[in-house]
Amino acid sequence: MTNSSRECNFTDIDRLAKTLQLGISIPTFIFGLVLNALALSVFCCFWKKQTKTSVYMINLALADVLLLLSLPLKLYYSIREAPGPLCSFTESLYFVNTYGSIFIIVCITVDRYICIRHPFEGRANQSPKWAILVCCFIWAVAWLCSSPMYVFHKKDYFKCFNNMSEQAWSIPIIVSVEIFGFLIPLAVMVFCSAQNIWILLNHKSQAKKNIEGSSSLRVIIINLVVFLVCFTPFHLAICLQCLVRQHVIVDCSLKQTISLFIQVAMVLANLNCCLDAIFYYFAAKEFREKTHLKKAIELCPVFKPRAT
Repeated sequence: MTNSSRECNFTDIDRLAKTLQLGISIPTFIFGLVLNALALSVFCCFWKKQTKTSVYMINLALADVLLLLSLPLKLYYSIREAPGPLCSFTESLYFVNTYGSIFIIVCITVDRYICIRHPFEGRANQSPKWAILVCCFIWAVAWLCSSPMYVFHKKDYFKCFNNMSEQAWSIPIIVSVEIFGFLIPLAVMVFCSAQNIWILLNHKSQAKKNIEGSSSLRVIIINLVVFLVCFTPFHLAICLQCLVRQHVIVDCSLKQTISLFIQVAMVLANLNCCLDAIFYYFAAKEFREKTHLKKAIELCPVFKPRAT
C-alpha cells in the first residue's frame, strides 16, 4: 500500500453516508413496516384460499419486516460499539432477510413463469405444500450461511457492519456470495421475465387476454426493475470493496468513493422492503381490495391498473 492509501481519511465520507442513511432509512422503516404489516394481515386473514403464491408473498413480507426491524440496530450500532454477539446477530439478521427476499422473489418469478408457460398444469398445481417446503429450505440455508458472521470479528466490542476480518473479504467467500446470492438469481429472473413477456406479447390478439396480459406484464416488469435497482448496486459495491480489501485498489480518492458507494447501495437495497408493496398491489387482487392503497395509487397514471 502507498503512503497516501495508509493516510486515507474516511471521516467526511462516513459523515455524509450517515446523513444519507438517516434521511432514507427512517422513511423506509416507517412506510415499509406499515405496508408490510398491512400485507401480512391481508395475506393471512383475508386470502380466501392459501396457494403457492400466497405462501411466497407471506414469507417475502415477513422477510421485509424482519429486515426493517434490524435497521434501527444497524443504524445505531454502526456509529457506536456493541457487544460482539449482539453485533453479529444484527448483521446476520440483516443479511439473512436480504438474501431470503432475493430467493423468495426468484421463486415467485419462477412460479409465475410456470403458470404462464403451462397455464393448465400451473393453475391445477397450486397446493401450498411445495411452497412451504421451499420457503423452509430458503430460511434454513440463509441462516446456515450467515453463521460465519459470528467468527468474522475478532474484538469483544466493535461497530456493526465495520471492522470485519480479512477472512470475511476473502475472494472465495465474496465470489460465492456474488455467484449464488446474486448472479444465479439474476439470470433466473431475467430468463423467466423475458420468457413471460414474450409469451404475453404473443397472446395479445384476443381482447380478454389483452387486458389480463397487460396487467401481468406490469407485474413482471415492476418485479424485475425493483430487483435490478435494489440489488445490483449492492453486489457491485461488495465486489469493489473486496478489491479494496485485497489491495487491488489502493488509490485514496477511489477508496473513499467506494466506501460511500457501498453504504448508499445498502440503503438502496433496503428500499426493496417498500417497493415490494407495489408488487403486492398489482400481483394480488386481495391486496388491492382489502387496502386503501387502490385509491391512492390510481391517482397516479403510471401505476393505474386497467380493469380486471
